[in-house]
Amino acid sequence: MKIIKYVLSICLLVLAIYGCAQDDDNNDFVDSIEAPTNISANVVVTQDNTGLVTITPLGEGVTNFSVGFGDGSDDASGIQAGNGIDHIYEEGTYEATITGNGLNGLSTSVTQQIVVSFQAPENLMVTIENDAAISRQVNVTPSADFAISHEVDFGEIGSTPMMVNNEDTVSFIYQEAGTYTITVTAFSAAVETTTYTEEFVVTEILAPLTAAPNPPSRDAGDVVSIFSDAYTNVTLNELPTSWSSTNFNATTVDGNNAWQLTNLDFLGIVSNYDTGINVSSMEMLHIDYWVPSGATNELLVKIVNTIDGGEAEQSLGTTVAGSWQSINLDMTGFDAGSLANTNQITQLLIDSDGVSDVVFIDNFYFYKAPSNVPEGLEGTWKMAPIEGSLGVGPAVGDTQWFACDADCVTLRDCYYDDEYVFGSDGTFTNVLGTESWIEPWQGGGDACGAPVAPHDGSNAATYVYNDGAGTVTLNGAGAYLGLAKANNQGELPNVAVPSSITYNVTFTGPNSIDVFIESGAGVFWQYKMVRESSTSNPLTGTWLMASESGSLGVGPAVGDISWFSCDDGCVAERACYFDDTYVFGADGSFSNNLGAESWIEPWQGGGDACGVPVAPHDGSNAATFTYDEAGGTITLNGTGAYLGLSKANNQGELPNVAVPSSITYNVSFADANTINVYIEAGAGVFWQYKLVKQ
Repeated sequence: MKIIKYVLSICLLVLAIYGCAQDDDNNDFVDSIEAPTNISANVVVTQDNTGLVTITPLGEGVTNFSVGFGDGSDDASGIQAGNGIDHIYEEGTYEATITGNGLNGLSTSVTQQIVVSFQAPENLMVTIENDAAISRQVNVTPSADFAISHEVDFGEIGSTPMMVNNEDTVSFIYQEAGTYTITVTAFSAAVETTTYTEEFVVTEILAPLTAAPNPPSRDAGDVVSIFSDAYTNVTLNELPTSWSSTNFNATTVDGNNAWQLTNLDFLGIVSNYDTGINVSSMEMLHIDYWVPSGATNELLVKIVNTIDGGEAEQSLGTTVAGSWQSINLDMTGFDAGSLANTNQITQLLIDSDGVSDVVFIDNFYFYKAPSNVPEGLEGTWKMAPIEGSLGVGPAVGDTQWFACDADCVTLRDCYYDDEYVFGSDGTFTNVLGTESWIEPWQGGGDACGAPVAPHDGSNAATYVYNDGAGTVTLNGAGAYLGLAKANNQGELPNVAVPSSITYNVTFTGPNSIDVFIESGAGVFWQYKMVRESSTSNPLTGTWLMASESGSLGVGPAVGDISWFSCDDGCVAERACYFDDTYVFGADGSFSNNLGAESWIEPWQGGGDACGVPVAPHDGSNAATFTYDEAGGTITLNGTGAYLGLSKANNQGELPNVAVPSSITYNVSFADANTINVYIEAGAGVFWQYKLVKQ
C-alpha cells in the first residue's frame, strides 16, 4: 500500500517531474485511498538521567507524522518519514500518540507507552527462538521493568547490534549455523543498564517445509515418470541398488511423497535389466531437489543402457539451497556420453560431486511437448456431476423453476455420463452409451432408458465455436447440449426438430463452461459442463497484456480499478510495455520476455518511461510456474518472475518489501485465450490485469 500512496503523493506534488497525469488526469480517486496503516515508532532513550528520548515514527501510506508526547507538552507535527523527534521527559510512564497522516487527509493514530525511569532496568526476561520457517533466523523478544528499549548483539562477527522496543521482537539471519553468544542490553533513562547473555545454538532447517511444486497435467504418452505423485510411475526393480552407499528414506513433505537422501555420493536406481524403459521420444528430463542452506556440492543425473551399452550424465549445476529447485534438462545433453540409445534405459543415478549430507528429491520424470493441446471447445465434455448443474428459470443464473439437486444427480447417473465430443476437425458427436435419461415426450418415463433417435448420436454433426461472441452452433439433426428438447425455436415436441442449434457459452475455467439457451421468451435452460479428456495445461503458450483501456489497473476491490486505470492514451504511451510477453512453457517453465525496452518506474531507477529492463525483473533468471485449476491460482517460482507489474507481490509493493522468490496470482479464464488476473498487494490493494494469448 505504501508505494501506491507515495506515488500518488509524488504525482500531485511534483507533477511536472514524474508526469503522473499521463496515467490519469483525474485525481478524484485520491479520495478513495484508505488511511495509513502499520503505524508504530522506535523509541530510544539517552542513558544519562536527563530523560532525553528520541521517537522515530513508522508507517505505510504516510506523507508525514504527528507525535503527541503524552506529558502535556505541545504536539510535534510535520515529521517526515525516517526522521525522529527528540523530547525530554520527567521520570514517569507516558502514553504517546503516534499519528500517520495520509495524502487525502485521512490519518491513523496509535498509542505507545513510554516508560522513563532513572532506575536501572530490572527483571530482564529474554526469549530467544529459532524461526520455524526461515533457516538460521533467530527471533529475540526482550522485556524488563523500567526498560524503554534494548540493544541485541547477535554475536556474529561483523554484525551490527540491533535496537528493539521493550517487549517487541527483532530478527537476524546468521551466515552459518552454530553456537553464538547473544547479548541483550536493556536501557532505561538511567545511566545503569541491565545485561543478559546466552549461548544459543542457531539451527539449520534440514528439510523442506512445503512440498515440491506440482507438475503440470500431461497425457500418459507424453511422460515417463520415475517418481512423482502426479503421474503413473514405471516399475522399479531396485531402489536403492545394493551398490549404493547412500542412505535412502521414502518420506513425505507437506503430504507429498519425496525421497530423503543422506550421506549422498550416488543413488542407484534399476528399472529392469531385461528391456529397460524407453525414453527415446522424450525431450526433457525433470527433477526437483531441495538441499539445506550452505550446501554447495554439484548434483548430476546419469542414465545407463546396459543392454546396448553406454552411459551419459548431465549436471543440475551448483546447488541452490533452502528452497525447492525445479530443473529441466534437454535430452540432447546426454548425447555427449557413450550412450548408444535411450530406448532401453536400465539404470539411473543421482550423483553428487563429493558427499552431500542431505538432499530431497521429488518429481523425477522424462517428458515431451504435449501431443494433445485442445483449442477452444475441443475435447470431451460432460455435465458437471454437481447440484445445480442442470436447471431452468426466467433469467440466466436463475434456476428457480427447476434445478437438479444432489439426489437428482444420483438418480440420473445414466445422463451425467453422457459425452459431448468436440473434434479438432470441427465434428461434433453425442456419445450416450446404452442408456441416457429419457423423458415422456421421447416415449420414456422420466427414467434411464435406451437413447432415442435422432437424439442418440447416430447422425453426423459439426460445430462452429465463436470465441468473440461466446456462442457455439451445432449443425446436424439431433445434435444437442444438455437437454435434447431445448432449442432456439422452443421445446420439443412443440416445435420441429431443428437442423441447427446455437448456445451461449462462457468459460468459467479452462476446462469448465456455463451454457445457456433461451428456448422461448424468458425460458432459460442452463448447464454446467466440464471437459473430461483435456490434460494439457491451458496456460501453455505466450501471453501479453490486452492492448485496451482498463486492462491494467488498481483499486480497493476486484473489478474496481478506480484508483488508476490505464486508458487508451496510456496504452499508446506504454507500447514498450504492452508488447512484453509472458511465456508459459509446456515443461512448466516460465519467462518474462521484455525485449530491448519496457516501462521502467522510478523505484527501478527509471522515469516512468520506456527504458532498458532492470534486473532481476528482466527475464534473466530461470523460473517455473504451477497452475492450480481448482483454486484458480498461478504461482511463479523464480526471483524476478512476474505478471503485469513487477512491483506488486503477495507481501506488498517493491521497494518496500524484499524481492520475493515466489508470487501467487488469482486467475480466471474469460475464454480459452483470455485471462483476468489479480493480486492483493497489501490489505485492500488489488492490482488487476487482463492478458490475452498471442
